[in-house]
Formats: sequence, C-alpha cells, structure tokens
Amino acid sequence: DNRQLAGLAIALCAFATALATGSNGFIAAFVAGIGFGATPAVQVPDSDESGDELPELSGELLALVVWYLFGAALVPLALDHLTWQVIAYAAASLTVLRMVPVALALLGTGLDRRSVAFIAWFGPRGLASVVFAVLAIEELGDSAVAADLAVGAVTLTVLASVILHGVTAGPAARSYGDAGDATATDGAAPRSRAGLISGRHHRRR
Repeated sequence: DNRQLAGLAIALCAFATALATGSNGFIAAFVAGIGFGATPAVQVPDSDESGDELPELSGELLALVVWYLFGAALVPLALDHLTWQVIAYAAASLTVLRMVPVALALLGTGLDRRSVAFIAWFGPRGLASVVFAVLAIEELGDSAVAADLAVGAVTLTVLASVILHGVTAGPAARSYGDAGDATATDGAAPRSRAGLISGRHHRRR
C-alpha cells in the first residue's frame, strides 16, 4: 500500500542524504525506519493489496544482492584469514555470547528450560551482521589487518550460523513441538481421570 511505498522511499532518501553529507547511510536509514514505524498508520478501506508486492520484492531483491556479495567476496576473505582466534570467536558468538544473555533476559518469564534453550539457540546471524561488517570496513579502512580480522570473524560467524541453524531448524522444531504436545497430553490426562471418577461418584449416588 501507500504506507509501505512511503517507507521504502524514506529509507532510500535517508540513505542517499547521509551519503551526500558524509554520514553513515545505514544508520540514517535505520533511524528513519524507527521514526516512520512510530507514526500511526491510517487504515484505508478496500485498499488494493497488489501494492504490497513492490516493497516485498524490493526487500527480497536487496537481500539476494547482499547474500551474493557475501558469498562472492566476504567468504573467500574469511577463509584467507582463518585463525584459531577467529574460529573461537565464531563458536563463542553462536553459543555463550548469544545464549547466556538470552537466558538471563528470560529469567522470571516462567518458561521452562527447553523453551529457553530453544529461543537462545535460534538467534541466527544474518543480514544485520553483514551490514555491521561493512561498517567495520569503513571505520577500519586505514588498518587493513584489523579490517580483515573483523570481517573474517563476522563472515565466519554468519557462515556457521547459516549452516548450523539451517541444519538444526527442522529437527529442533519437531522435537520442541513433540515435547509441547506431550506436556499438553500429560496435563489433560489427570483432568480426564478426575472427571471420570467424579462421574462415577455421581452415578453411584
């Protein structure tokens, strides 16, 4: 609709304006998106849903371009600068540095351990991390070694996330769903037995 088209236009304008003034285009587009999202939406009755396709297709196209550049340029760079420190950081970023803060944030929510582990594990690193890698290249341009190290660490983390989260998504989701169904069944069984006993008691009276 018109609102989605306006959102896309505002993001592009903010990005272009920031680049023209020597500022960071990604941050400008991000802030513009926050401001646009905070404005109340006006509902238009009987609006044509075909207008939703352009922003969605534009987003998908941009995502494909980013992933193409990621695979074509950043992955070879990461493999060329592969060290044990980079591997250790990637492993820590997908486990300890991700799961522990999520678990702490979920304290007091009443979720069981299985739910906390599921939420904490599925925090994939994707397009946002690639954007941060681009920002690192801009900020560390004068230091090629530091830039290569930062980009290598981010790229390996994203690559490992794509593989590990992609492989475990199906089995983990099925296991989590089966556990939820089993819990619901176990909770319903005592109530069913209680209802059966109560029914028998009334019939005897």
